[in-house]
Amino acid sequence: MGLRTEFLRLRQTLHDFCSAHAGNAAITFALALLPVIGGVGAAVDYSRANDVKVKLQAAIDSTALMLSKEAATDTSSQLQANASKYFLALFNPPGVKNIAVSATYSTNGGTSIVINGSASVPTAFMQIFGIDAIDVGTTATVKWGSTRLRVAMVLDNTGSMKQSGKMAALHTAAKNFLGQLKSAAATNNDVYVSIIPFATSVNVGSANYTQSWLGWTDFGTCSGGGGGGGDSYTPALCKASGGTWTAYSSSKQSSWTGCVTDRGGKNGPTGSNYDTNVSMPAIGNPATLFPAVDYSACPQQAMGQSYNWSAMTTLINNMSPNGMTNQNIGLELGWLSLVGGGPFTAPPTVSGYTYQYVIVLFTDGLNTEDRWYSDQSSIDARQKMTCSNIKAAGITIYTIQISTDGTPVSSLLQNCASDSTKFFYLTSSSQLVTTFNQIGTDLSNLYVAK
Repeated sequence: MGLRTEFLRLRQTLHDFCSAHAGNAAITFALALLPVIGGVGAAVDYSRANDVKVKLQAAIDSTALMLSKEAATDTSSQLQANASKYFLALFNPPGVKNIAVSATYSTNGGTSIVINGSASVPTAFMQIFGIDAIDVGTTATVKWGSTRLRVAMVLDNTGSMKQSGKMAALHTAAKNFLGQLKSAAATNNDVYVSIIPFATSVNVGSANYTQSWLGWTDFGTCSGGGGGGGDSYTPALCKASGGTWTAYSSSKQSSWTGCVTDRGGKNGPTGSNYDTNVSMPAIGNPATLFPAVDYSACPQQAMGQSYNWSAMTTLINNMSPNGMTNQNIGLELGWLSLVGGGPFTAPPTVSGYTYQYVIVLFTDGLNTEDRWYSDQSSIDARQKMTCSNIKAAGITIYTIQISTDGTPVSSLLQNCASDSTKFFYLTSSSQLVTTFNQIGTDLSNLYVAK
């Protein structure tokens, strides 16, 4: 009886335990808590990994930009060593493992450098799921040279530049501008610059006196007349001033100082318009030739497209103020320096590259004299056509007007600029440096493509 009773008690106890419900909530909660904790932990781990990736991207971007300045001259081993040096100086978060970086330099279809970086971020919570680390990786590409710059600096060298420190400021601003463009160029062919100082004429070099693109019908001197010899340096201006024109003999051509004036017909530009375009000079068509003139205020000799930064700096240092203002002759010769012809040879283009052509026209005064006219409105009409033709050719124009004497905004220069952001009206010489710097920054930024 006792054994049977004990057995029945044991059976009832087992039955009661199996049918009990009081402890299931705690067991279920405990089991459900594991994925909840895992999910929260995973979010923490992934958040940390994402933070590391953001820092990794910033370090990779900076490394790519730094290497772009030297990649063209580094060997493959130097490039890799410098990539590691720059990258590890920027990226070293605590606890991160397996940090790696690689650099690839290419000159196919432009110049580029690709930097790849990766790292492993140890987990704190996801280890319960068997995940010990999260791998992160990223890349940065800097491309330059797929867009190449061709820039013409057309710079006022007239007599009024003597005032208010304008010429000294131009020296500084122009040299700083060249420095920016030089820094933007990874290889010599990336950026070319031409410099065209102008007054009423442009100096293309006296050594060119035998060239077939020159015309000699305006090579002579004016005596008498209200304009005097200096301001009446062409037959048309001499006649308009009441003077007498005397043509030089061909024997005097070798003593020519190098200045040329506006192209066009003998009695004026009407109908030919060669002073507003870049039609090539042609023997047998005198209107297409560049008239050699004996101009007493012949400015510093111009330089065609070049990457000889030292020679360009010397040219700028040698610029000095003298003469009257003819913006149009500077603008036309600046355009011609970009495309080649006559006094200038443009560098060849290469397939696979995009070329950006830019003219920066700087002046401190309004037009006063060209080959035919000594009134502003007539000269402005010629220049308006030149501006339109340049922009129609896909060339970007920046115009800078400095007025230290209260001269109002020139609508001609304002409308000549490619858009309103590319016209600058300055009232002090100190603004020249910052303005050229702004333009230089705009042009330099063309190189970072990705």
